Amino acid sequence: MSWKVYSGLVTGMVRTGILGYGGGPSVIPLIRYEAVTRYKWVSDEEFGEILAIANALPGPIATKMIAYLGYKTKGLLGAIVAVLAHILPTSIAIIALLGSMYALRESKVVAGMVAAVRPVIFVMLGMMAYEFAKKAWKGLGKAFALLFGVIAFVLLLLLDVHPGIVIAVFLVYGFFHFDVVQRFKSKDNADKGVS
Repeated sequence: MSWKVYSGLVTGMVRTGILGYGGGPSVIPLIRYEAVTRYKWVSDEEFGEILAIANALPGPIATKMIAYLGYKTKGLLGAIVAVLAHILPTSIAIIALLGSMYALRESKVVAGMVAAVRPVIFVMLGMMAYEFAKKAWKGLGKAFALLFGVIAFVLLLLLDVHPGIVIAVFLVYGFFHFDVVQRFKSKDNADKGVS
């Protein structure tokens, strides 16, 4: 088997991996350009379907799309080659960066850079938590949002339950939430009608 047939796949996926700054959503236009415009592996409509499927599945969206495109063009080996071509250059770069930071860990300049980044990360996480809380407050209502916040706090911090288990429990409840809310509303309406 000639590796020459994989050159377009490797070149396109390396470009998306290196130039896709900012995570999955920012890489999608680059993947679309490589898959639809440059190499014509899929049509624009099929790319939209791939994007929809990738959004529905758990995990990093770009990696799922890359794996699908590799599989579509060259089969299972194509999927493996495409994913490796997409993630390997940036993985090597981050290892080199972390190695450099480790080698320079005693440097006051590097310590200052790391210390300067920590508040930014804290603020970003705080903003994300605020946005999630606001959506929960709006979608679930005040009582449920506060109740779930307290339950999550107790499970995660006081009982030290693994976050994956807590997320799974809330996802399972989410399937039944609207039914429970409707039962409470119908019970309230029935009580108001009786009195």
